[in-house]
Amino acid sequence: MHFTYTWVDNLAKNKKYSSGMKIGLDASNLLLGGGVTHLIEILREAVPKEKAIDKVIVWGKQETLNVLKDRPWIQKVCPPELNHGMFFRVYWQRYKLPKLVEASGCDILFVPGGSHFGNFHPVVTIGQNLLPFDFKEIFRYGFSKMTFRLLVLRWLQLRSMRNADGIIFLTKFSKNKILKSLGNFHKKTVIISHGINKRFRMNPKVQKSISEYSFDNPFRLIYVSSIDQYKHQWNVVNAVSQLRQEGFPIRLDLVGPSYPPALSRLKKAIERLPFAVECVSYHGEVPYEELHRKYEQADLGIFASSCESFGINLLETIAASLPMACSENEPIPEIVKEAGVYFNPEEPMEIALALRTLIISAELREEKAQSSFKLVQGFSWKACSNQTFTFLSEIAKDFK
Repeated sequence: MHFTYTWVDNLAKNKKYSSGMKIGLDASNLLLGGGVTHLIEILREAVPKEKAIDKVIVWGKQETLNVLKDRPWIQKVCPPELNHGMFFRVYWQRYKLPKLVEASGCDILFVPGGSHFGNFHPVVTIGQNLLPFDFKEIFRYGFSKMTFRLLVLRWLQLRSMRNADGIIFLTKFSKNKILKSLGNFHKKTVIISHGINKRFRMNPKVQKSISEYSFDNPFRLIYVSSIDQYKHQWNVVNAVSQLRQEGFPIRLDLVGPSYPPALSRLKKAIERLPFAVECVSYHGEVPYEELHRKYEQADLGIFASSCESFGINLLETIAASLPMACSENEPIPEIVKEAGVYFNPEEPMEIALALRTLIISAELREEKAQSSFKLVQGFSWKACSNQTFTFLSEIAKDFK
């Protein structure tokens, strides 16, 4: 009997080690923005056979699961607890998810949202959101639920990262900033940049003199990002209003979901500033599969965020080969390099100067558009997916 038990036990172990890897993926706190785009793309581009992956089990809200492409090796699960608030989600992550991951036979748990509270190992997280690690940006929200939420999120993410067996960072800047907050951290880390869907890749347009535009056929500026306190859309509107008063035939298109207090602030700026109602349009959130059409219509891209971990919308704008006017705050210069003309996002006069400089010089726009075109060739979702699953495989093998 002892011989039979040992033989069966070893057979089960050998089967576990010889079969392909099974990955658990906690997407429970991914619902909007770059985190969801990242998840969509790395799963779309994944080639599981190359990494000996048999299955990826994704736990998440139904809205998130619905946008993920069906693949035979992806299993989607929507626990009922995720239909409630953050504390229900945290409870589920802490007490139920580890048991589900263990029972499913997963070799590793991947948490792209950054927050993990269970005792399952190994686990890999991503430094996807830099906002909780910047007190100046947190306190832009004043005395509000959002401030409290970000402070709680800071604590949760620091705790999650200290407990992680590996962390993926998106830029050198975000790695240094988060590691400074983490303190003494000696586990494995890697920098993996986001990629870009080929739909967004466009050849540079012929750059025309501003004299060839008119108020009926305006020079179009585009700023794609969530309307939020650290995105400074009202400062961009202020700058555009100044240029419109100077007689420039321009139009600004704002695209993205919104944080209600920030949207209210934006609307007040549009109503208050001269000509803003005539030359600024807010289009709300545009479905990801249709977003590239907005870039096709634009002549110049703007990105005025003061806090980013990476900025997928920033990369999309570059991929459209648009000349860029963008924030001087890191990591934006790390990503945009020579393709941008930079400004202080909190100073409308500086934003107006950067825009004016680009608008009046077709030659400078041509130079920056060509720089954008060359720069984006180094970003690919296929490379991002491959590097991500390679890192997960390495961490999983360390625990074999």
